[in-house]
Amino acid sequence: MTQSINTQAAIRTLTQAFAPLNCLILASSRKGSFSFTLVDDNGIAQHSERLYPEQYTTPAPLQAVIDRTRQSLIA
Repeated sequence: MTQSINTQAAIRTLTQAFAPLNCLILASSRKGSFSFTLVDDNGIAQHSERLYPEQYTTPAPLQAVIDRTRQSLIA
């Protein structure tokens, strides 16, 4: 149950961090991982990445993912 709560919280955080881009989520129940894809208003994917529990269950690694993704969107 905790894994599900952590996943939901990470998805909310990512969605809020990258608004107004649309954040599409594909979850995998096998390993607790999920992928997120950021899509612009034209439906073009701007970034896609798979996250594993060690990357999103605590704030620091998730913030590192957000920072790294923001940098890739600027470049």
